[in-house]
This record gives sequence, structure tokens and C-alpha cells, in this order.
Amino acid sequence: MKPRLSLARIIEMNLGFLGLQFSFGLQQANMAPIYGYLGADEASMPLLWLAGPMTGLLVQPLIGALSDKTTSRLGRRTPYFLVGAILCSLCLLAMPYSPALWVAASLLWILDAANNVTMEPYRAYVGDRLSEDQRPTGFLIQAAFTGLAQTLSYLAPSLLVWWGMNKDAVDANGIPDITRIAFLVGAVLSLSTIVWSVIRVPELPLSAEERAAMQADKVTFGSALRDVVAAIRDMPPAMRQLGVAMLCQWYAMFAYWQFIAFALARSLHGTADPASQGFRDAALTVGQIGAFYNAVAFVSALMLVPVTKRYGARVVHAVCLAASGAAMLAIPGIGVEGWLYLPMIGIGLGWASMMGNPYVMLTDTVPPARFGIYMGIFNMFIVVPMMIESLTVPLFYRSLLGGDARAMLYVAGALMLAGTVATLRVNAGGPKRAVADL
Repeated sequence: MKPRLSLARIIEMNLGFLGLQFSFGLQQANMAPIYGYLGADEASMPLLWLAGPMTGLLVQPLIGALSDKTTSRLGRRTPYFLVGAILCSLCLLAMPYSPALWVAASLLWILDAANNVTMEPYRAYVGDRLSEDQRPTGFLIQAAFTGLAQTLSYLAPSLLVWWGMNKDAVDANGIPDITRIAFLVGAVLSLSTIVWSVIRVPELPLSAEERAAMQADKVTFGSALRDVVAAIRDMPPAMRQLGVAMLCQWYAMFAYWQFIAFALARSLHGTADPASQGFRDAALTVGQIGAFYNAVAFVSALMLVPVTKRYGARVVHAVCLAASGAAMLAIPGIGVEGWLYLPMIGIGLGWASMMGNPYVMLTDTVPPARFGIYMGIFNMFIVVPMMIESLTVPLFYRSLLGGDARAMLYVAGALMLAGTVATLRVNAGGPKRAVADL
């Protein structure tokens, strides 16, 4: 029987997610503008974002299998937290100094690999550390930290402007000074919050039997790869059903991040030129509304804890995806900045649920001893849709959508609604039994 943790300790164990998601938020809000400043063509934008899904596909399942059988002095998951956080911090420091497009794209590959080394063991750590009835709280607090971290990361450049920095001050490559400072803050948070979490809430020690079994089954790259293949073959049916829903929602969300700045530059300022002041203003607007939807995600993730326990992760997730889909369909028709905050409520609800409820459904379907490897495989349900999006959008962006980023948001909204239907067909994620605390 695992020891129950207080709410304060569950918050501390997830603090590292603040730094991890601050890094992701910086990418979501700033990589498309950075690529634009460095001369990237709009239609090729998805290909430049391939780093995230490709590294996730290659790294997370293997790291999951390895961390399941790691018996280091620091624990099963902690070594991966620390290595990933250090690499992530170094890449964040270097990214806004990229002198050319290929440098920024290369750094993104390393940065995403580092984030993925940290991400999957962190998910498994929550499954390891918490009892079954506390896992919804743990995963939804992770979702809350995702919302808080990305609120801060999206808002960071605007905060610097409000504090007196010149939003139009740029370096020789066109990258604004406010972007460089935001990435510096991210580098500090990425490492410091992970270290705090592993010190304050260390992993549970392995029993003698668990340690002996892991040491008898020696960890190698080959054995980890074989474990991944076997786990995919033996995947529970409900997890396969989840894959369909994840395909729709992550294709949609990836497209939203890539094209929202270009869409708002057109709808708010009538420009598609990344070198224009209108585009820089649109990038700041993306940060501000992104901060708002992540703030909504932070608050709603906490509110979803009791709602999910009562009604089940499946139903709650479907409702949140529907709200997000409706919001994406509404955004292209809005020409006044202030009205953009209304659909951001729907985006925030969907994002909060995406960061928590699918993992609640997943842990209902897989054996606890294999949380690590199945969390890694589950990440394939995120990165494969991203890869499909990256490879398919350039094929129809100009021919079918007329090269207009606003049309891409219509595609994203329709896919979110399709994800709603697919989620309702998943045979997992029912209501949890009521417990005395948390």
C-alpha cells in the first residue's frame, strides 16, 4: 500500500512540471515567430516543427522502458529528470541567439529531445508515487502547472514590454531582445524546479524483490527496444481506442500553435510579412491570449479534479475537447483583439483536459509495473499525429487552403470536434470512488 500524500506534497512533486512546461510554452509561443524572423517560408513551417514529434517518437518509449528497469542510487526516474533538465536549460540559453534558420532548427531538435527525456519519466513518477485514487489529483495538478507555466511563458515578452522594454528592439537577425530574456528565464526555471521536486518528494525506495528482479533483467538498448515492441503488441484495447482520439486532438493543437500568429497577423493587421510591425504585434497578441488560455487551463485543471472523479475522465475530456473545437472555429472570424479572449476559454478548457484526463484513462488500462514503458508508448499517440500534421499540411496548405493560415484553424477546429466523438467511444475513464481526502 503506497503512503498517501497531502495536497501540498503532491503540488511539490509536480513543481518540476512548471519548469518543463515553461520550456514548452516558450516553444509554442515563439518558435514560429523566430523561424519567421530568420526567413522561413510559411508553408514550410510544419516541417520545421518536426523536431518535437520525431524526438518524442524515438526517445520517449525507449526512456520509458529504461526507466522502468533503472536501479540507480538516485532512483528509477530521477536520473532522467536531471539529465533532461540540464540539456534543456543549455538549449534555451542558446536558442534566441541563433544566427540562421538551420541553427534554430537544430537547437530545437536537441531541446525537444531533452524535454522528452524528462517528460515520460515524470509521468511515470506520478503513477509510481501515488495510490490509484490519488492519481487523478496528481495528473490534473500536472495539468494545472502546465497552465500556470505556459501562462507565464506566453506572457513573458509582454511583461517585459509593460515594464518598459522596447518591443521593436531586435538584434542583427531580427530576433527581439524581449525574446532572448524570456528564454533566459526559462533556462533557470527548467533546472531549478526539477531539482526542488526530486529533493522534496523523492521516489519510493524499491523493495529487495523489485530490485533483484530488475537487476536480473539487465537493461540494454536492445532489451529496451524489445520491451517496447512487446508492449505495443500487448497494448490493452482501451489504449488503442484512445489512440484515435489522440490523433484528432494533437493534429489540431499542433496546427494551432504553428499558424495562430500568421492567422492573427492577417485578421488583426492585414499582413503576412514576418518583418512587419503588424506581425510583431500579432506575435505579442499570441503571447497575451496564450497566457490567458493557459491561465484558464490552470484554474480549470484544479476545478476538473472533483468533476472528473464524479463524472469520469472520458465524459469530462469529451466536453472539454468540444469547447476547444468550437473556439478554434470561431477565431478566424474575429477582427478585434479584445474579442479573442472569449474563445480562449474554450482553448484553455481543452488544453487543461488534454494534459490530465487522457493519462487518467491510460492508468486505468495498463499494469502499474509497466507505467514507464506505456507512458512512453502513449507519447507516440501525441507525436505521431504531430508528424502526420507536419508532413501533410505542406501538401495542401497552398492548393486547398490558398496559403491562408486562418483556414488552417478551421481544419483544427473540425478535428477537435472529431476527437470529441472518438473520446466517447473509449472504454476507460469512468467515475472514481469517493474517498475521504483528495
